[in-house]
Amino acid sequence: MEETTPAQRLHLVMGGRVTDPRGHEFADPESIHVVGVYSCYDNAVDAWRAQAQRTVDDAEMKYVVVPIHKLLTPDT
Repeated sequence: MEETTPAQRLHLVMGGRVTDPRGHEFADPESIHVVGVYSCYDNAVDAWRAQAQRTVDDAEMKYVVVPIHKLLTPDT
């Protein structure tokens, strides 16, 4: 019997200064801080939370979790 492994679910955590705190448009995309790529959503959220807390006093700094696996395989 062939064993199947679950699909890898990669998440990117990144952030930087945004033009509007209510949106996701980065003021300088070339200076985006890439925190890392995580294979577990919970670990990505932990990394996001740590960076967001570090910059909590700066309303123009925003960190996000991007589900890379959805970009790589949009049909699933």
